[in-house]
Amino acid sequence: MEKKDIQTALDFIEKHLEEPFLRGQAAERAHLNSFHFRRTFGILSGLTLSEYIRYRRLSRAAFDLQKGEKVLDVALKYDYSTSESFSRAFMKFHGVKPAEVKHGAPFKNFAPIDLNAEGETTMCCEIRELPARKLVGLKARFHGVPFGEERLTQENEFYESTRGKQWLLFGAGGGKEEEYAVLSDITEKGYDYYIAFDLDDWTQKALLDPQIAGIDTSEYGFETVELPSCRAAVFTTEKSMHPIADYSALRTALTKFLGKYDFEFADLPELVVYHWHLPDRGARYIEICLPIV
Repeated sequence: MEKKDIQTALDFIEKHLEEPFLRGQAAERAHLNSFHFRRTFGILSGLTLSEYIRYRRLSRAAFDLQKGEKVLDVALKYDYSTSESFSRAFMKFHGVKPAEVKHGAPFKNFAPIDLNAEGETTMCCEIRELPARKLVGLKARFHGVPFGEERLTQENEFYESTRGKQWLLFGAGGGKEEEYAVLSDITEKGYDYYIAFDLDDWTQKALLDPQIAGIDTSEYGFETVELPSCRAAVFTTEKSMHPIADYSALRTALTKFLGKYDFEFADLPELVVYHWHLPDRGARYIEICLPIV
């Protein structure tokens, strides 16, 4: 997979916005199967492919209306069966009605992705062999795509609602330096998100045995998640007291990575490692590990 192949697919999407769209055709332009293209696209855009196409169509539709085209004609052009369904989608995206745009109301301009645009990033990247891991954690189903705009809100709610259980797992793990997030079963509709900790085999077994643990944890929702050894592209943040997994920086770093290496994403769980519990709190950092082949 090369950057120019992804850009070819993006250019294909842009040229065919007015046609019934077949996702497989875009993936073919990038010389990728559907999973690899969907995964790459999700990281680069922060959107599902369906969302990106919808936003580009609605953005283009606003310019057409501004030029004087009729609402129904524009609706049919961009694959809406009625002017009513188009108006609902248009209002949700732009915050104004199509008729208001025709009379000069401001609207959103969702620009197409251009991988050739230059940008700076604070993330470094390297290819690394990751060992197999067996973690214990809490699972939730998130909607959207990993590293998309919707993730942060869902992530905050999940962490805030499970703090006590996290503390129990952190203590059971002996207060190790790292905490983990695992992302798996990634589809167009969403993905599984785990808050996870590294516990040794005896502790994992004992945690679920009330006679050893002294409490019944069966209702806490703890789950085991196993990660196979794999090769991964590891994107690392700068060290600071409050490092942030900046998704825009990740996209810029991935774009540069596409231009440097020939690879495809592996259909394996993704791992985020929070190096949080360090003696020097100003040296904290985060690693985003994306399995590749």
